[in-house]
Amino acid sequence: MLLLLILLQLQLLLQQLLILLLLLLLPELQLLLLLLLLQLLLLLQLLLLLLLVLTLLLHCYCYYYYPDSATTTTTSTTTTSPTTTTTTTSLTTTTTSTTTTTTTTTTTTTTTTTTTTATTAATAIAATAAAATAAAATTAAAATTTAAAATAAATPAAATAASSTAATTPITTTTTTATVGSAATATTLLLLLLLILLLLQLLLPLPPVPLPLPLLPVSIPLLLLLLLLLLLLLLLLLLLLLLLLVLLLLLLLLLLLLLLPLLLFLLLLLLLLLLLQLLLLLLLLLLLLLLHVLILLLLLLLLLLLLLLLLLLLLLLLLLLLLPLLLLLLLQLLLLLQQLQLLLLLVVLQLLLHCYCYNYFS
Repeated sequence: MLLLLILLQLQLLLQQLLILLLLLLLPELQLLLLLLLLQLLLLLQLLLLLLLVLTLLLHCYCYYYYPDSATTTTTSTTTTSPTTTTTTTSLTTTTTSTTTTTTTTTTTTTTTTTTTTATTAATAIAATAAAATAAAATTAAAATTTAAAATAAATPAAATAASSTAATTPITTTTTTATVGSAATATTLLLLLLLILLLLQLLLPLPPVPLPLPLLPVSIPLLLLLLLLLLLLLLLLLLLLLLLLVLLLLLLLLLLLLLLPLLLFLLLLLLLLLLLQLLLLLLLLLLLLLLHVLILLLLLLLLLLLLLLLLLLLLLLLLLLLLPLLLLLLLQLLLLLQQLQLLLLLVVLQLLLHCYCYNYFS
């Protein structure tokens, strides 16, 4: 990959030399050629940078995918524990309130019994029969008062128990709403993750890889996936702009049939560089696809064809014929080889990514 990047930089330098020569030879079309060719160079450099950023982001996504899911599951289990502790404390407070009410009722009954015994002792000195009847009356009255006091004490205890149960109910309702809300957010984020993975599979047609999906979605891989989708869209737009600019350059160069031999020499050098890049890419594909025999045969045929093209280009460099038709053919070959180069770069990146993910998750 480093060799490919170095060759691409050399190709950009040679294209800049071509621009300078064209500007020196043709002063009437200076502005148009300057604008178009500078835009083309900028787009090529942007493509290189975007390819590097894509590889880095894919590496980060594969690295951060599995461990972050485990941390999120542990945090979700710890959040459910404090709600149960609050409910137990509320139940203990209700039991203490009931015990205090029972102690107050016993103290009131003892005071009433002491008053009744004092009154019966005073009346016994005056008359025994009247004292007996009065004592019976007072004991009956005391019994009725104690029963009324007991019922009155039982009513606030029941009220406190009802209030304690009413206080515990909002805690349970809040816990149930919190669990329902977290489950809803988790399901929506899982659906978003599945949609993004389907879009990636449509954009990058690869054989299915067994990726372990987490129980809860992770924030960092979602952001990385969104960045990858945006960068892929940018790459497609840049490729379309490159094709449009190349077509415009072809139209301009078709008008310029009378060129010097230096232009031919530079064009042939560019073609040689492109063919070397294609050879390197095909060698990488051979290393990646050693198991497939049919693909190997096809790639060997392509290598032979490219070697024949290299020999032809070397002969053309020796001859250096100044024919306009040959110039047009060379330009068309250059454009076709550039398109082939971009396609092979994308294929190599996809295969490398697939092999990395397969080795990482298997």
